[in-house]
Amino acid sequence: MILKGVFDLKKEREPLEYVDVEAPMPGEGQIVIKILSCGVCHTELDEIEGRTPPEQYPVIPGHQVIGHVVEMGKGCHLTSIDDRVGVAWIFDSCGFCRLCRTGLENLCSSFKATGRDVNGGYAEFMVVSENFVYQIPEVFPEIEAAPLLCAGAIGYRSVRLCDLEGKKVLGLAGFGASAHLVLKMIGKLYPDVQVIVMARSETSRRLATELGAVWTGDFGEVPPLRPQAIIDTTPAWKPVMDSLAVLERGGRLVINAIRKEADDAAVLSSIDYTAHLWQEKEIKSVANVTRRDVRDFLSTAAEIPLKPKVQLYNLREANAALQDLKNGGSSGAKVLVMD
Repeated sequence: MILKGVFDLKKEREPLEYVDVEAPMPGEGQIVIKILSCGVCHTELDEIEGRTPPEQYPVIPGHQVIGHVVEMGKGCHLTSIDDRVGVAWIFDSCGFCRLCRTGLENLCSSFKATGRDVNGGYAEFMVVSENFVYQIPEVFPEIEAAPLLCAGAIGYRSVRLCDLEGKKVLGLAGFGASAHLVLKMIGKLYPDVQVIVMARSETSRRLATELGAVWTGDFGEVPPLRPQAIIDTTPAWKPVMDSLAVLERGGRLVINAIRKEADDAAVLSSIDYTAHLWQEKEIKSVANVTRRDVRDFLSTAAEIPLKPKVQLYNLREANAALQDLKNGGSSGAKVLVMD
């Protein structure tokens, strides 16, 4: 499925076109994957609607890819034919700059994103460097493994950036795919940390309670426990302000969002230094993921194990999956299957 340009999904129901393209050939150090499944992510909506546009068109979207290795280029030694592997958002980085050498490859100026900067997983085959694929634990069928490669991995990085050692309360602002996986993994990683959830939807708050949140409420409500760290996963600015207002002194707000809505930015004019920032409160953003994040998260997810709920679509139904994702139709993580 290819994307040829920017579309308004409120007007255009089929932004992707099903076409035949030449099968990719591996270069040195690259492998060809026969794709089994690919998760459908909100980032694809941002690509299609121009909020994080591809470098060039046409492009094949998709960055939560599971498949088998079917061909190997010269010099490959990390994978073998028939290995079941995954490809996440990070497709490539330079490997030589200061950031890459210090484990911050997600910030490399040459960072390339799967399905945006290069062809991704809404296809039957794709080519990728074997340095940027991950062995998939046997406990996960391919349809359950796909959603873990984005929502799960980016949630895991957000938890890391919270620096939860010694902290007792974590707040989650917004309760979508990434946040619900964070809530599930906290019990394994930090069993002494209590989780509170701020979300607009009563359904989301009810689910958070079922999954172990000790308190849930709407944005603007004051929780009985002040969180020492908060992860914001919303596209809006108001939850940022509400989170800073209830954040404990010396706490850290981690913003896990690829973009924020411009028409909500006026909220920032109400910022109050004493109420929102004083007492050494910190704000840190999440940008992409590293390979270490993905590897460590998959290992943790297999131990728990984390089992996402999924809704399946055939590859030719990718446009329907995107519309359901945008409009909230059907439940579970959306996953394309290629057979």
